[in-house]
Amino acid sequence: MLYEIPFIETEIVRGSPRKVRRNMTPKYRAPVYHIELVRESSMMLGRTHVSHPAMAYEVAKELVGDLDREAFYVICLDTKNKVIGINLVSMGTLDAAIVMPREVFKVAILLNARSVVCFHNHPSGDYTPSGPDLTLTAKLVDAGKTLGIDMVDHIIVGEDSYYSIFEHHPGFRG
Repeated sequence: MLYEIPFIETEIVRGSPRKVRRNMTPKYRAPVYHIELVRESSMMLGRTHVSHPAMAYEVAKELVGDLDREAFYVICLDTKNKVIGINLVSMGTLDAAIVMPREVFKVAILLNARSVVCFHNHPSGDYTPSGPDLTLTAKLVDAGKTLGIDMVDHIIVGEDSYYSIFEHHPGFRG
């Protein structure tokens, strides 16, 4: 915080000079930012669009197929379901990854995405969703509605297959 130094000023009161101490109000210098999206790399996809869970799985298995810990990704899509970006949201541990809705949608907002597909792996190979997986999906759907960004699906990648939360739990589609 920046503070102005108190100073002593000479003031004339009824014809005679007198010293008066004046305190200045504290001033705060606010930081000014600009936001920049930086492309780290790119990857070859077998297709440019993702309109079905099986298509999202093709992308997901390339990224998380052999990992020994949970990783949570978001695929950002434009208005025609074309992939405009993929972002690693969280790299976790053997059986958990910490995921916050603000981190999932941050890159989607920066990319002007219309919708997103989220996916993560279960290193155990069992793609059955856990209770926290379903709770997180509900939170992400709600956050997406608030932001105007549709959540197309949440895919869990297992050893040789996947689980589409939206296919098995249609209530999440809103």
